[in-house]
Amino acid sequence: MYDFLSFENDSIVLIISLTTLLFCIITLFIIANLIYHRDTPVVKANNRTVSFILLTSILLSFLCVFLFLGRPVDITCMLRQSLFGIFFCVTVSSVLAKTITVYIAFKVTKPGSSWGKCVGAKASNFVVLTCSSVQVLICVIWLSVSPPYQEYDMDSYPGKIIIQCNEGSVIGFYSMLGYMGFLAAVSFLLAFMVRTLPDSFNEAKYITFSMLVFCSVWIAMIPAYLSTRGKYVVAVEVFAILASSAGILGCIFFHKLYILLLRPELNTKKSILLKNSV
Repeated sequence: MYDFLSFENDSIVLIISLTTLLFCIITLFIIANLIYHRDTPVVKANNRTVSFILLTSILLSFLCVFLFLGRPVDITCMLRQSLFGIFFCVTVSSVLAKTITVYIAFKVTKPGSSWGKCVGAKASNFVVLTCSSVQVLICVIWLSVSPPYQEYDMDSYPGKIIIQCNEGSVIGFYSMLGYMGFLAAVSFLLAFMVRTLPDSFNEAKYITFSMLVFCSVWIAMIPAYLSTRGKYVVAVEVFAILASSAGILGCIFFHKLYILLLRPELNTKKSILLKNSV
């Protein structure tokens, strides 16, 4: 008997698929609203280009879940971990870029300050591109040297043949995860440092919460990942992908959506000036 996350035999696959589609719809709804209100203060705050990159990478992270479902083959084994690593790295890099923007913005205390040159779309885009390129390089080396492949485990459960993905190079796999964790830790520390600064559209507090959720989910996933076998390993990783992506989406963008749809009176320059004067 073959054992894997099957669309035909496992009800959990249907639940995962429906949940993933729901999150994708929510993400697209947020993207549509931010595009429609793209010229308003709440969308412009902290670089709207990076916000759209972040939302797109979150959407792709949700979609890559489908690579983990169904019978594993060599091509899906190669794609699912590498694409997941790259999409998540773009997500975390975008969060880091937003955090650095907030941190530097409040360092600009007078006109002509050298910090002022570091604030802007080019600096944020450079952070996203550079950090993401490192992850792409790690994945390319990993796939070139020892890529993941399909294997049959006949020993873990008597009477069952587990069809699973062997990650190939263990060093490559954990380098990909470790680099992503390093970026998340740096982003969390920077956001924590600036969380108490004036908060007129300051995302530092929301970034702190999003990185706290992200790190908590993946730290909690480690013992579950190491103690399970077969399709349950895949289910644990899929849960971590969905939970951490949804955490970042909710913590960073739900308050923006609330202002855009329910409190449009706060989405003005006048309200920012009034809030800053308090």
